[in-house]
Amino acid sequence: MPRVPRVPHPPVRVPRVLKLVGRAVGLPVTEVRAYWVQESRSIRSGSVALAIGLGATLIAGIVLASAQGRLEGTPGLLALIPAAIGMRGSIFGALGARLSTGILTGLFTPELSRTSWLGRQIEASTILSFATATQAGVLAWAISRILGLTTIPILDLVAVSLIGGLLSSVVLFFVVVWMARRSFDQGWSMDDVGAPVITATGDLVTLPALLVGTLVLTIEPLAVTLGALGVVAGTVAVVFGIRSHDATIRRVVRESMVVLTIAVTIDVLAGIVVEARAEQQFSSAALLVLLPPFIANCGSLGGMLASRLGSKLHVGQLEPRVVPGKVAALDFSLTVLLAVLAFTGVGVAGWLAALAVPGVDPLGVVTTVGVTLLAGAFALPILALVAYLAATTSFRFGFDPDNHGIPIVTATMDLAGVICLVAAITLLQLGA
Repeated sequence: MPRVPRVPHPPVRVPRVLKLVGRAVGLPVTEVRAYWVQESRSIRSGSVALAIGLGATLIAGIVLASAQGRLEGTPGLLALIPAAIGMRGSIFGALGARLSTGILTGLFTPELSRTSWLGRQIEASTILSFATATQAGVLAWAISRILGLTTIPILDLVAVSLIGGLLSSVVLFFVVVWMARRSFDQGWSMDDVGAPVITATGDLVTLPALLVGTLVLTIEPLAVTLGALGVVAGTVAVVFGIRSHDATIRRVVRESMVVLTIAVTIDVLAGIVVEARAEQQFSSAALLVLLPPFIANCGSLGGMLASRLGSKLHVGQLEPRVVPGKVAALDFSLTVLLAVLAFTGVGVAGWLAALAVPGVDPLGVVTTVGVTLLAGAFALPILALVAYLAATTSFRFGFDPDNHGIPIVTATMDLAGVICLVAAITLLQLGA
């Protein structure tokens, strides 16, 4: 496979705050600078991927802010949205991580057939897409009812989830396969570009797909029929996957279903937090615009870190220690740099997007950036810790970190990201 050689780059300037952090954790600034120079191509590609993702998720934020009437008229939909979006990011982010590892280890070939390695990976992800689309609708209904929240009937919610999930999955299959083939041909690292682009695409297509799915509710017999078929299809898909004769498919489905069930539950709770706090903290549509891009960036940064750590575990560059070593710390420093750029971008772009939404009274740019940077400061330690623990713990117990890292990180950051954003809004007293 051709690889693009790395060329020397001028020294990268290390911000003063990172110098202080480096001294505090015993990581010399000179090593951080040298690592950033070594990974300058990854920094550029990661920044571009995050920027592309930011643009896509801002569109999702505008759609969300513009769909307040539909959300109010479909109780339970707001609880379903993070789960539906999160599952697309978890399933296809994990697929991207597995394909990245396959490229590094020589398993990947561009051939797409039922028996090829790529084809078996896609078949496993298709099974998971059917299963989790149904699961998200059932759990969104059940948890909402347990907590006393109003929601549409269970089969209606499953029908909406199934339509939204499958429509968005078709798009994501094409995106992930195209990225893998391009990475294979051009020598790109999917660890640096996969998570942001996949997460952003999931955000961009899943929310409109869910809104399209709500159209089926106007024909109640059709909604009930689709919901019932979804429950059956999801159950059959899981049984087929865990009993598959192919070892690759069987392992992916068996390892993924447990973690995806936990992930979808966390995502539903994140949606319920938003739904319960929407009237207070998100009463301003300008703040609602920030929600998808902020959460997406949390998941993207965590997914990038988890994917990098997983690849290094596979090739023996990283030891699964309880306390992170120097290799992991250097990757953490890279995540900090990208996080500062990403959350600043979310604030500026969110302010610009709020200006574009009719009827939205935007906050000041300094205030908006202050919200995202403060929320990002709360979220960054959480995503770094979760990414490291998910990758190393799964590897230590003999599981594939590519099946666990990204789903655990994205689901955790869907909930933690909402909480961090709510906390920042509350501390800055913007919820009135």
